[in-house]
Amino acid sequence: MRQQQTIGRSITCSGVGLHTGQPVTLTLSPAPPDTGVVFVRHQTGGTVSLSASISHLVSTEFCTALSVDGTQIKTVEHVLAALAGLEVDNVFAELDGGEVPAMDGSANSFVRLIRDAEVVAQERRQPYLKIMRPIEVTDGRRRVIIEPSATPRITCSVEYDHPMIKKQAYVYDWSTAAFEQDIADARTFAFLKEVEGLWAKGLAKGGSLDNTIVLSDREILNASGLRFQNEFVRHKVLDLIGDLALLGIPFIGHLIADRSGHALHTKLVEKILAQPDSWVLLSADQASVAASAPFSRPVYALAQGAALQAIPAA
Repeated sequence: MRQQQTIGRSITCSGVGLHTGQPVTLTLSPAPPDTGVVFVRHQTGGTVSLSASISHLVSTEFCTALSVDGTQIKTVEHVLAALAGLEVDNVFAELDGGEVPAMDGSANSFVRLIRDAEVVAQERRQPYLKIMRPIEVTDGRRRVIIEPSATPRITCSVEYDHPMIKKQAYVYDWSTAAFEQDIADARTFAFLKEVEGLWAKGLAKGGSLDNTIVLSDREILNASGLRFQNEFVRHKVLDLIGDLALLGIPFIGHLIADRSGHALHTKLVEKILAQPDSWVLLSADQASVAASAPFSRPVYALAQGAALQAIPAA
């Protein structure tokens, strides 16, 4: 168990949205204990806030997006992965556009910003959701399951009919050092034959060789090549970490994903929250408290240093 954490000061980065192609500035700022990650969208007519919660998830293609009262924020998974990977629990993420900037297509830029701002411990302890029974979702040959485990772990495998990918597998034992060294630099990827289809759908307008690994039928088009030989499966691990952050609380379990994607990841989050008899909450003194009902935004406060109480969703 550990203390909840935020960042020491505000930090800002600017870029373009991967799908919208529009310029956007993101500012991460410290937030009080039990806040969680809250996106704040500044737009004409006012400001809209929405927590990084599965209750705000909306259906989109090729990214994870949140929406409330008609205000949508796309491609939240990479910044959520950076925050979760570095164990930053409470932060305000302010945007002046409708999509998180793509930066280089990985979580590396966000990690460097967070490290520059420093991760700061807070007064309250961080509870965990501990898986007690397996929970699984499938879609044909695609599958993602979370099983009981003594520590957080991810086993991910991908398979593509492409000579540069084929079958890849990766086992990630959760730690901030491992995330920073082995996962954060892995970039998103796309196949050249699919890019025109994305453009026709109004997607990937901001995609380029600067923020996406692009593959032709036989090779990689990026002159710089790959950062890791198995960069593709490492990026899937990054996406998994970002999507599972929509639980709103760190998990203890073994997450196994085979040929999965954003839609399946977020369905697993929904199923976890719909099956409270399959997990318990661990309090600061490591006593477990079973949840009595599913919740929409799992942000918790410690009650007299022992039991956990759910704070109602805003």
